[in-house]
Parts: sequence; structure tokens; C-alpha cells
Amino acid sequence: MADTLTERQAFMVLNDLPNIGPVTLHRLLEEFGSDPRDILAAPKRRLESVRGVGPETSDALVNWRRHFDLAKEEERLAKAGATFITARDEGYPKLLKEIHDPPIGLYRKGGYLFEQPCIAVVGSRRTTLYGQSVAKKLGADLARLGFCVVSGLARGIDTAAHEGALSVGGKTAAVLGCGIDIVYPPENLGLYRQIAETGAVLSEFPFGRKADKQTFPMRNRVVSGMCEAIVVVESDVAGGAMITARFAGEQGRLIYAVPGRIDQPSSAGCHQLIRDGATLFTGVDDILNELNYLDGLRPRAITTEGQPGLLEQLMPQLDATEQRVIAAFSGGGLLGVDALTAATGLGSSEVAAALMGLELKKLVSKRADGTFEARS
Repeated sequence: MADTLTERQAFMVLNDLPNIGPVTLHRLLEEFGSDPRDILAAPKRRLESVRGVGPETSDALVNWRRHFDLAKEEERLAKAGATFITARDEGYPKLLKEIHDPPIGLYRKGGYLFEQPCIAVVGSRRTTLYGQSVAKKLGADLARLGFCVVSGLARGIDTAAHEGALSVGGKTAAVLGCGIDIVYPPENLGLYRQIAETGAVLSEFPFGRKADKQTFPMRNRVVSGMCEAIVVVESDVAGGAMITARFAGEQGRLIYAVPGRIDQPSSAGCHQLIRDGATLFTGVDDILNELNYLDGLRPRAITTEGQPGLLEQLMPQLDATEQRVIAAFSGGGLLGVDALTAATGLGSSEVAAALMGLELKKLVSKRADGTFEARS
């Protein structure tokens, strides 16, 4: 019987029934006194008196056991180490409750409860090295400042943003366009597990639901809805990130776009957003200035005092030649092979070999003009 269900169980059932969306559920809750169990126990005629509820919807509600195996879903939850939360539970993102069509519930892996304000970093799956670099640095910078970095675990920009936040020990959340038991793309399994360990993986879809053209836009509205602002790093004019930006505009969120090369298709969407009124993004200060956080409301930055940086961690692993070359970058300059040869007294072949090793260790990076710079 429906009256033996808990409130959370009733919401889980309603979340998976056909033709029951957030808007229809809100109308039903208003009619039945906010208890989802009363909805599942109501007769068809009473249900159909609610605007938007037709015979198919009422049939699904009355005969919900034919459509949804609650015991099996709860077994899957326990096996996956996941939970199902509703807007009435701790850990449901506060801003997400304010949108027109908040998810009925969210499947969640990870213990993070979204105490910090969230910023979304989104963009193309087919990205450039420039876009990946910007997204990773942005993810790291936002996480250091105490923001939770939200994205969709997709290839390209999403992956780079998550990795950037994790690289500094920050918080990041992934919103999936499929069931929480499906890792898509599969090569992000390791990243999925890292995020679940320290942050949160979220999905409004039941176990086994595969990604399709309907689930991705639904996912995108959650990404923008739970965030104070979104930053589009790279996107063509028809990319999924443009859908996220549209949702953000409808939800009253701040929208930023990173400019790129005018001949690069992956920058065309960002340039269109800027033409349409999005804020041109040049760095995290743009977000801080527009959000206008007071000192008491600014998220607490990650404490790094006393923690060794990447260079300090790797220095014992560098050979003598690599140590001499990396020391030449201490002034923060951009140096070519000739300049490094003069600064270190080494031969050009030795410098070239050392640079290759330092690049592999991600301590230096080569620029388009052929010079090298130390990576922070």
C-alpha cells in the first residue's frame, strides 16, 4: 500500500513514472497537501481533476507498481553506495530549488552537501589545447577560492574543469545525463571515482537510464540551476553548452564566455554569447566583482600554507640537468632553448632533453612561439 511508503520512497517512485515531471508534480502536491504518498494512493478521478493530469498519467500513478520496482531500485542504491535525496533533504542544492522545474529528486554519490557556492564551467567535447588549459586553470582557481566547480563529466572542457578543481584539493560536482550507475564517457571512470570520493556525482535519472537527446538538456538545466554563474569556455553555435547558457539566462544566472580565435569554430558559440550580452571572461576576478561578495559571504579559500607545491614534490626526482634548467625559470620569464643554454651553461642538446623531461612531468609548457614557461 502507498501509505506504507516513506516520503522519500514515494518521491523516488514519482521520479521514474512516465508523464510525471516537476511541474505536474508541483500541481499534484498542491492538491494533495504536499504529501507524495497521498498522490500514489488517490483514485483516478481525483487525480484527473488536477490540471495537466490525463488518463495515461493517472493510470501510471494508480498502477505505479507495474512501472517501477521500488525494492530493486533500493537494492541498486545500496549496492552502488548511493542515496536518493529530494528538495526536502540536506544536500539538495539550494539554488536548484528556486528554478521553475527542479528535479523531483537526485541520485547522489559522495558526501559533499553543497555548503559552498557553485560555479559551472562548461564547453565543447571537441576542444582545443587552449580551451582545455583555460578550463583546467579556471577549475583550479575557482576551487582555491572556495567555490564548488560544477560540470557534466563529458569529454573536453568538462573533464578539464573537474581535473583542475581536484588538482588543488577543491570541491567539484558532476551532473550526469544518464543513470548514476553509468559512466559516460567510459574513459572517465577514474575521474568519476575521484569526484565521488571528495565531492558529489548527481543524476535525476533512475538506474540503467542511458543518455539520449532528451536527458542531456535535462542535465544542462540542473548544471545551470544549481550555480551562481556559468562560464562557457569553448562551444560552437549549436553546442550543448549553448543550451546550458540559455537555461542560465532563463534562471537568472550570470553568464560568462571565454573569447577565442575568430577562425576557430569552437569559439563561435562564445563569441555569439558575448554579442548577445554575456560577460566577456578574462579571469576569476570578473566573477568575484560581479557577484560582489562581502567578506562575510565570500567562500573560504582553500588553505595551502605548509603544503608542498608540484615543483617541491617532484624536485627530488629531477636529475641535475633538469634542476639547472627549471631553476632558470625562477624569475618567471619565457625562455627559448638559446636563452636556457646561455643561462645554464649547458649544451643545446642537454637543454632540449631536460625540457622534454620537464614537459612530461608537467613542470614546463611550450608556447606557440617556441619558448617555454614554468607551470604554476
